[in-house]
Amino acid sequence: MNKIINDISLYGIVPVIKIECLEDAPYLAKALCEGGLPVAEVTFRTACAKEAIIAMKKACPQMIIGAGTVLNPAQVNSAIEAGSEFIVSPGLNPKTVQYCLDKDIPILPGCANPSDMEQAIELGLDVVKFFPAQANGGLPAIKAMSAPYCNLKFMPTGGINTSNLTEYLAFDKIIACGGTWMVSDELIKEHKWDEITAITKQAVKTMLDIKFHHVGIGAGDRGAQLAALINSPHQKNLSISRMVNEIEFMFDTPSGSLHHLCLSTKSIERAIFFLEKQGYTFDMQTARYNHKNKIEFIYFNELISGCKCHLCLEG
Repeated sequence: MNKIINDISLYGIVPVIKIECLEDAPYLAKALCEGGLPVAEVTFRTACAKEAIIAMKKACPQMIIGAGTVLNPAQVNSAIEAGSEFIVSPGLNPKTVQYCLDKDIPILPGCANPSDMEQAIELGLDVVKFFPAQANGGLPAIKAMSAPYCNLKFMPTGGINTSNLTEYLAFDKIIACGGTWMVSDELIKEHKWDEITAITKQAVKTMLDIKFHHVGIGAGDRGAQLAALINSPHQKNLSISRMVNEIEFMFDTPSGSLHHLCLSTKSIERAIFFLEKQGYTFDMQTARYNHKNKIEFIYFNELISGCKCHLCLEG
C-alpha cells in the first residue's frame, strides 16, 4: 500500500473540507492538528481551493492534505502544485485515474457500483472512495460488493458521523472514513475553531475507544483458590491466570502486588500510531497477532503510574 494511503488508514478519519474564505484556511488547519487529525481532503470546487491548500500546508507542514472533487488532469496538476499529496474524485474518470497513476500520485476515485469497481481494478487500483456512502446502501452495500472484489478496499464518504463511524471502521475492507461533521460549513463560517478542535478530539476518541479493560494482580496459590470460588459467569481460565470480571489473578506472581493494567481498543495499530505521537513507545517483542495478522496484544515500554500496562484488542 502507498505510504500516504497507509498513513490515511492509520489516521482512520479524513475530514472533508470546503473552504470559501482563504483567511480561514490556516486556522482550520491548526484546529484539526490540535484535535489530533493532521489530515484533510480539501474540495476543489471553490475559487480559493488551491490557495487554501497552500495556506494550510504553510500553517501546518506536517498535514497530509489531499484535493477532493478533482475532475480532470488539469485540476490534478493544480492540486499537486499547491502541495496536495493525494487526489480524490467523486466518480471514476479513467483519463484522470491513469494520469495520476502515470505520475505516481495516489488517487481514490468515487465508486458506487460493480461496474465502477471492475474498472478501478482493471486500472490497477486497490483502494477506492465509496461515495455517497449512506445514500448508496452504506456498510451492507460495501460488504456485499466486497465479496466478489475481495482485494479492493474502501474509503466511504457521505453520511458518516460519530454514530456510525466505528461500525464502518470495524470492517477490515475499510481503510478510513471521510466526513464533514467536525468541519461543517456553519462551524467554519462562524470561526468556531475551538469547537472544531473539540469535535475532532472526540472523533478520535470514538474511533480508538480506549477503555480500562482489567487489572492484573499477584495472586499466588491462595489467590488461585479464591478466584475459583468467586461466583461470576464472566470467568476465563488462562495458562497462568484466571480472569474474573475485571480482575486477572496472576498465579505466577506473589500475592499483594499489582502486576499490570490493561486497556482495550478497537484497533491496536491505530492506537499505537496515535499514542506514539504522544510520546509513548511499545515493546514489539510482546506483540501477539490474530488470524487476520492484526495486533491483538502489546505492552507499553513505559510504566503507567508505576505499573506495567498493555493494550488488548476489544472483543
